[in-house]
Amino acid sequence: MKQLIFLFLLISLIACTETINSGNPHVVIETKYGEIELELYADKAPATTAAFLSYVDSGFYENTSFYRVLNVNNQPSNAPKTEILQGGLWRTKNEKARSITGIPHESTGKTGVKHKDGVISVARLAPGTAGSEFFICIDDQPGLDEGGENVEDKLGYAAFGKVIKGMSVVRKIYMQNDRNQYLDPPIAIYNVRRK
Repeated sequence: MKQLIFLFLLISLIACTETINSGNPHVVIETKYGEIELELYADKAPATTAAFLSYVDSGFYENTSFYRVLNVNNQPSNAPKTEILQGGLWRTKNEKARSITGIPHESTGKTGVKHKDGVISVARLAPGTAGSEFFICIDDQPGLDEGGENVEDKLGYAAFGKVIKGMSVVRKIYMQNDRNQYLDPPIAIYNVRRK
């Protein structure tokens, strides 16, 4: 019996230590379908995480939207497929979105954060142009990693966190009606806040 109690205490201590030591910030995306909680990997992708948190802390994401969806039905049949849900300022605060300075590119080769189901990443054109626009992966998307087939320059996108609660909300939004890859209508993001 003493051995079982000792084992239970040891496991509890390890679990508490891991939670305390992670030190990674959490944010919550508030939508009409519910909340999505993310853990951001400040330890692996510090520049991207710091930039995203600066937008959160500045209130940039208040009254914005999830506005774009890529699924197997709305992409050219001869192109590699990607499944993502994209959001940010672009549709609601376009001038603000365009004014944001690009984030130095933190590739998946550098960070080790791959585009797996529920991973959040930043949208970009050329490396170093990512700003306020982000996307969440639906299922694993290796084509978005460094060297992947879905990015012409083969440098991939900068993944920097993961959904830890509310993936059902992400999938519900992802399944809404779209027209030419844009949600119709966009789904409101009431706010993104630190937890």
